[in-house]
Amino acid sequence: MVYFFESIVDPSTVIYMGKDKHENEFLIKYAQHHDIWFHVANLSSAHVYLRMAKPIESYADIPKELVMECAQLTKANSIEGCKKAECGINYTWAVNLLRTNDMQTGAVSFKNNK
Repeated sequence: MVYFFESIVDPSTVIYMGKDKHENEFLIKYAQHHDIWFHVANLSSAHVYLRMAKPIESYADIPKELVMECAQLTKANSIEGCKKAECGINYTWAVNLLRTNDMQTGAVSFKNNK
């Protein structure tokens, strides 16, 4: 079962999270074009998706506190990341995720690395 949360920063914003690779795969499949995807850099972690109440056009439209909330949720749901004092968090538009048939379940890459 995919988890979803109401944001503390903005209650009209929903945050979705997969707890394992199968739930992550489900989220990849059903992500909307304006969703923002979060993942711990270079470690395994939950996939976290931010869905704003109104579609946004730019990362600048996301309040910094909301980015931090999603980053903390992502870090907390990484087996290795949660044990570290610091870890990098990748985030991108869900439409930038690249999924090919030869990838493991729940794995993604990027169409554009920028």
